[in-house]
Formats: sequence, C-alpha cells, structure tokens
Amino acid sequence: MLRAILCLLLLTLPAKAEEVVLGLSQDEVAITATFDGSQILVFGAVKREKPIPAGPPLQVAVAVSGPSEPVLVRRKARRFGIWVNTDSVLIDAAPSFYKVATSAPFDTVLTDVQDLQHRVSIDRAIQSVGATFGTAAGSGGAQDFTEAVKRIRGSQDLYKILESSVIVDQQTLFRTAIDMPANLTEGDYSIRIFLTREGEVISLYETQIDVKKVGLERWLFTMSREMPLVYGLMSLAIAIFAGWGAAAAFRVVRLR
Repeated sequence: MLRAILCLLLLTLPAKAEEVVLGLSQDEVAITATFDGSQILVFGAVKREKPIPAGPPLQVAVAVSGPSEPVLVRRKARRFGIWVNTDSVLIDAAPSFYKVATSAPFDTVLTDVQDLQHRVSIDRAIQSVGATFGTAAGSGGAQDFTEAVKRIRGSQDLYKILESSVIVDQQTLFRTAIDMPANLTEGDYSIRIFLTREGEVISLYETQIDVKKVGLERWLFTMSREMPLVYGLMSLAIAIFAGWGAAAAFRVVRLR
C-alpha cells in the first residue's frame, strides 16, 4: 500500500522543464608508472518536455572535483639569516583537484548567490574557516593562506577556471574537455553539471569517475601502506644495488 502511494506521488510531481542527459568519454582514470595525464570529455544533451523557453540563452557549467582533505599551510620568514616557519593555518577542506568549465564568463553563468549555495567557484570550494596558529590572524588571516593554496595548486595545473570552454549547440547539446595532469590524487572525482538561465541554476546533474593506481604503482603503494617494513628493506636493497652497480660500471669505464 505504501509503495503504491509513493509511486502515485512520484507520477503526480511536475517534470523538470530542462534537465541534463550526460555522457563521459571514460568513467575511470588509471594511474600507471608511465601515466603523464589524461583528458575527460564531458558531453551531453538537454532533455525538455516543452519547446526551448524564450529569453536569455541556456548556459552550462561543469565542475570536476578531486577528493577533499585538510591542508596545513605554512608561511616562512627570514629570521637571523635563515628561513623558518612563522605562521600556519589549517584549511578545513580543499579539493586535491578542481577545475570548472563554463559556456560564458563565470559571473554570467552563475550569480554570486547561486555560487555561494552550490560552492562552484574555487574560492567557495575551499572551506577555509580553519584553525589559525601562530601569528597568522594578525598577518592577513586564513584568506592569505587560502590564496597560497590556490596559487600553488594553480601552478601545478590542479586548480583552474576555464571560462567559455563549454560549447553549447542550439541550446540542446554541450561538450567540453577537462585536462587531468599527471600528479592526480587517487580517489573518487565528482563531476557536477549545472544548467543555468540568467545566472540561476535550473538543473543539476552529478556523477563520479574513479581515479586509481594500477599495476606496479598499485603494488608499491599497497606494500608501502600494508607492509612498511618490507617496503623499507626493499627500497634499501634497491638503493644499495643501484649504488654498487653504478660504482662497478664507473670502474669498468675508467679501466678502459
């Protein structure tokens, strides 16, 4: 009886005027010993029950986010001729990877209120309430350290806003490509697709891709976590063997 009532309620709910039908070029990224980056092609269509509404055109934003974790950011200063850590802030959570592609300038696609609600921009994706240590509060607060995280990860191609990089055809089909660098963190990566009109979100679609180490990379990673003693001894043996081999080769070359 309860199931029948729930089904009846779902049937009577109004359908969304516009919603995303999504496709991905791949649903996982394999990190191997020779991995030098990848590219995810995000493409899809807009499903409608009615004709395209008149007025401002449909806009699309695609946000790809890696696993979030706390980040301890330190500031160095020169004291008595040496560089030492003086201030530090613990950022509550920062994604290891974060790129946003939009079909127009960011502030055209999303209003500030919608950005605040959905945490789409890089600033909003980083939760920087954080615990403050040292003298950080008196030297710019957590915001300076958040900017440092953005600057460092931006230089590593981990954080980026890609404005006007989503191609929208006839307000129905859309596509974009997100570059994934070689220095990816393993884990589940979230993909969010926003449909907007006049900066307001009218539909949101979410999915995930799996980024994981495979082959030799996976074996070494697992050993380092589950058998650290064996991993350490093996690393030491390899280092000794490599040193001995280099010395032996050098002696042979010198004798010749």
